[in-house]
Amino acid sequence: MKLHLNKMVFYGYHGVHPEERKLGQRFIVNFCYQTKKKHDIKINNLTDTVDYTKVYDIIKHILEEKEFHLLEVCANTLLDSVLAKFPRIIHAKVNIQKPSVPINGSLNSVEIEMERNRK
Repeated sequence: MKLHLNKMVFYGYHGVHPEERKLGQRFIVNFCYQTKKKHDIKINNLTDTVDYTKVYDIIKHILEEKEFHLLEVCANTLLDSVLAKFPRIIHAKVNIQKPSVPINGSLNSVEIEMERNRK
């Protein structure tokens, strides 16, 4: 099974520039995770699966309570945290979009995507 948490919006203090970490900005996050098929066919209640509200809570905490200079570090932290908390997840992918980019030019957003398989 694949489960997608789409277009979650958080306000965080991430960026290389001190102004970004002082003023903060919006970040849009998509997160997808996968579980094993042999476990999926046995799902009858919430305790049989990964509770996506708890995955959301981890993502929210990391985006809103921590500060990162690089989106790459933020993405790695998200993936490591979710995989550590939920052993049923065998693969996860995160996409973080930063709409307000301090670049001298016209740009809609910057986006990073990372994925990880359980070792």
